[in-house]
Amino acid sequence: MKKVYAYDDLQPFFEDLLIEKESDELEYKSAAGGFPKSFWETYSSFANTNGGAIVFGVKERKGELTFDGLSKDQIEKYKKDFFNNMHSKQNVNIPLLSEKNVQEVEYEGNLFLLFYIPRVDRSLKPVYCGLDPYTGTYRRDIDGDYHCSREEVNSMFADANLSDPIDGRILKHYGKEDLDEATITQYRRKFEQSRPDHVWNTLTDDKFLEKINVLKKDRKTGEYGVTYAGLLMFGTYSALMDANPNFFPDYQEIQDKEDRWVNRICPDGNWESNLFQFYNRVLPILQNFLPKPFKLKNSQRIDETPAHVAVREALINALVHTDYTENATLNVYKYPNRIVFSNPGTMLISIDQFYKGGESVCRNKYLQTMFAFLGSAEKAGSGADKILRGWDEKNWKRPIISERVRPNKVELVMPMETWMDDSTKESLSRIFGPRLDTLNHPQLLTLALAYSEEEISNERLQYALSLHRSDITSMLRFLCEEKFLTSFGYGRGKTYSVYTTNNATLKGSKNAAPKSSKRATPKGSKRTAQTSVVSSSKPRKRYQKAELYKLITDFCVDWQTADDIALYIGRSKDYVRNFLLPQMTSMLEKMYEIPHHPKQKYRAIQNT
Repeated sequence: MKKVYAYDDLQPFFEDLLIEKESDELEYKSAAGGFPKSFWETYSSFANTNGGAIVFGVKERKGELTFDGLSKDQIEKYKKDFFNNMHSKQNVNIPLLSEKNVQEVEYEGNLFLLFYIPRVDRSLKPVYCGLDPYTGTYRRDIDGDYHCSREEVNSMFADANLSDPIDGRILKHYGKEDLDEATITQYRRKFEQSRPDHVWNTLTDDKFLEKINVLKKDRKTGEYGVTYAGLLMFGTYSALMDANPNFFPDYQEIQDKEDRWVNRICPDGNWESNLFQFYNRVLPILQNFLPKPFKLKNSQRIDETPAHVAVREALINALVHTDYTENATLNVYKYPNRIVFSNPGTMLISIDQFYKGGESVCRNKYLQTMFAFLGSAEKAGSGADKILRGWDEKNWKRPIISERVRPNKVELVMPMETWMDDSTKESLSRIFGPRLDTLNHPQLLTLALAYSEEEISNERLQYALSLHRSDITSMLRFLCEEKFLTSFGYGRGKTYSVYTTNNATLKGSKNAAPKSSKRATPKGSKRTAQTSVVSSSKPRKRYQKAELYKLITDFCVDWQTADDIALYIGRSKDYVRNFLLPQMTSMLEKMYEIPHHPKQKYRAIQNT
């Protein structure tokens, strides 16, 4: 979301907010009865996630927005109350906002107060309410603010400790006998190949391991032993399991929707499953799928293209940025048309910063250094530069990075498809005929993306095209008006598909986006800003978990998609996919066992 104070004119921005409704970066709060008590929870959650806007003077209920009709005096009082309370530790531990972050807005005769809460640097996390971080820390997901677990808070504290990264700590009761000698030998051989004249090549193993911080002495306590990074990189699997029972790096190659996988590399007892061995096994396989054009440099053939470098950088990024304290698995999936890297943890920089590149912020600095000594890790930046450059050179679709919560995971999808291959162009020409020639380049790429991925969103396009969000919104509106695209849903959950007679009918019957009411309203009175969501979905209401699960299983007598389930229960698709469905594995069966299958459906398990 663009910062509120970056807008010269807040009126069109505010109108966009009303159309958007509540999301993971937007929260409405009614202030008719005083300063909202839940404000500080949302302040904490936005600061600890990706930032966002809080709007006083609007209430959302069952898909409808109602204005409070706040007075000028109320607005001024809330401003004063906010700045007074922000500097009290009883309310929040860190004051983040200045005058420019708090804006008064008038819209159609009604007054509102906007707060822009920025995403904080990891060194400032956690931002929490009250005096206890374990009871007052919140984060944000699609369904709103949620209270962080003790483990999440501890992870934030660990990430904030820049001078003492967690992978540099010395493990008690572990020694060199817990390291795999064959792995150390292989690493040293690669080190010598990349740095043949380095003075460390003459050192004994113990001295060499000390130089790369596998073995370390604590200068304060005199303690000497194996670092956590050293165990992760070179450890025997039995020692790794003793130190971290959740450690399970997993590579799966999936070729056909009927197969679970055709090749898998994971801890199975046949190899010492440390990170260096995993890297050595997985990287050649991934790079082997990439084309190798015949190129010469100084009469020598060049086998490593920018795309090969991109894949290597993406794999190392996943390994060195993983939060190994999370109860989640490090996964690498190879599909026929894409590679997916999914590592436990949260992003230490924003998604925008990732795409801009140039910032080096690593969770496991000792691991990063070990790969860097081999010439195999980017320390000058985030690594995104090489990843994006390699894919651009192949003219493939831009890689997509995203975050998930509970469990926390970062997912990088690297599509191995061009924007507009002959098959896609032929199919679109068959659908739209000569009308296709009337589109400009960004419009044509948007249509091609919607066709190949089946559905797209504004956010997806922001990282695929070099356009601002508002320009993308205007373009999507035009493509819908001209019947090139069909829209589904509303707000941040809004998606777009290629227009056909079938999905246009589906749009009208399932979940057409609500329109903003334009009826004149006396100044200061309450008004409904938007109509409610159509009646084909359940009204948004609070359910006990058991009630929600029963609602879903009753609905899934026959096969249903995640989108169908989300529409039926009145929740967002991301919330259903990322939170509800993973909790219902004992209640629902999948049509396809392949992870992230685009045609995935779910059916209630029949008890026999």
